[in-house]
Amino acid sequence: MKSPTRGRLRRTFSTRRRVWTGVIAAVVLAAAAGTVATAATSTSSTTAAKVSAPTGPTALSLTFPTATGTTNLTATKAVSGTYDGGLKRFQGWGGSQDEDQDPLFDVANGGTLKNVIIGNKAGDGVHCEGTCTLQNVWWEDVGEDAATQKGKISGQVMTIDGGGAKKADDKVFQQNGPGKMVIQNFVVQDFGKLYRSCGNCSSQYQRSVEVSNILVAAPGKSLAGINTNYKDTATFKWVRLYDSSKKISICDKYTGNNTGKEPTKTGSGADGTYCKYSSSDITYK
Repeated sequence: MKSPTRGRLRRTFSTRRRVWTGVIAAVVLAAAAGTVATAATSTSSTTAAKVSAPTGPTALSLTFPTATGTTNLTATKAVSGTYDGGLKRFQGWGGSQDEDQDPLFDVANGGTLKNVIIGNKAGDGVHCEGTCTLQNVWWEDVGEDAATQKGKISGQVMTIDGGGAKKADDKVFQQNGPGKMVIQNFVVQDFGKLYRSCGNCSSQYQRSVEVSNILVAAPGKSLAGINTNYKDTATFKWVRLYDSSKKISICDKYTGNNTGKEPTKTGSGADGTYCKYSSSDITYK
């Protein structure tokens, strides 16, 4: 006959073992969750060059720099870390508005492209695969687009600091992924749209653009096009325009879609919610 006391002790030990097994499993799961969260954070963390936001309007010139030499690319140049082009002119292919051209430069998440002049065979310009910085980059004759934010990382920031673009039949900068684009200390002339949040991409996101200290010269159509149905925002400060007829729209609003159809334009102008600027932020020269 088994001892009741021994049976109770065995049951108590078994219960305690199950409790401790559950505790250990919970700790392991928590640790794993912490690892996953850290991995997700580290995926979007970057080492892209840090640039300071303008604190006011500064002198900008529509004169483009003189190239120090010319490099002909035969394939897309991948950029990770920092690539300094030494103000050489880079030529590639295309030079038209044809869709789906390859870019001359593909900048990885955390990368910086600086001191580059892109010539008239520009392909699809520059692609950014996450947070990146384009510093003192000049487009002499924009092809399909000057640069496109392609990354799909939440919270990514594409910063265009300095430089300029001209001869853009359509868009200068296109944002396809989520996050924010910053355009500052930049000059643009003879263009369609300075910035466009993709109006008909198959994956749509809430996007934002911040434009500050830029010099604009007509002809041009608009500085920004955003999708209000996805809660996009565009903010402007210290914008100076050579546009005596005032034909360049500051901010156009659209209803975007994910079907590939042409988006519907719904309005233009400041509203304090989507298009954010006041009359003092815009100066006509």
